[in-house]
Amino acid sequence: MALRVCIKKKLNYFDLDINFSCFPEELLAMIGPSGSGKTSIIRMIAGLETPDEGRISYRDEVWFDSSQKIYVAPQKRRLGYVFQDYTLFPHLTLRENAAFATRDLKRADDLLEMFGISHLRDRKPNRVSGGERQRCAICQALARNPRALLLDEPFSALDFMNRRKLREDVKLLRDEMTFPIIYVTHDIQEAFSLADEILPVVEGKIDKGWLQRSISSTPSTGAPAKAAHATWLTLAL
Repeated sequence: MALRVCIKKKLNYFDLDINFSCFPEELLAMIGPSGSGKTSIIRMIAGLETPDEGRISYRDEVWFDSSQKIYVAPQKRRLGYVFQDYTLFPHLTLRENAAFATRDLKRADDLLEMFGISHLRDRKPNRVSGGERQRCAICQALARNPRALLLDEPFSALDFMNRRKLREDVKLLRDEMTFPIIYVTHDIQEAFSLADEILPVVEGKIDKGWLQRSISSTPSTGAPAKAAHATWLTLAL
């Protein structure tokens, strides 16, 4: 029933070789230094890039398999994808943006309410804050009832207060949704705050030692020892 990813791809500076799973109702935080291949991985899950070899599947559906020459187009994978920047249509209102990929206007309205921006539904993106635009982008991704949600450092361009508020929104989202969520971040504190499992990626490969070194050298992360221990148990399996 999991989203399973086992892929390889030659990138500019290293060869990506990754193998992991993310289960329904689970939030997996993919963390690592900039340029380590995290965005490439979720773009390949979404079908926006193609691996050189490997397999990507969810439940009983194969989205990519190099050995069987299977490739499912992005729109048929039915994923929600929230980018680092604000991917809203400037000529549409927030409500129209949220409802863009669905005919269920009530669903869009409910999501705007859930994320605290229903009072801004008739405004266009240039008349709201960056945090409000990014909340609307999440609503847009969720309105289509995705089979999985991919979040690519969605709060990196926001100030501290907006990041903290949206982090709380994602916590609520995690508790209510029944599909896998992959959250890309370089913020260790954010990863420990949100994730059920942490996947450290360095130069296209899982590097458990990088996370351990980062925790040791950054005592101010605020990650509780119990949470860190639980995460390491998960990674060790």
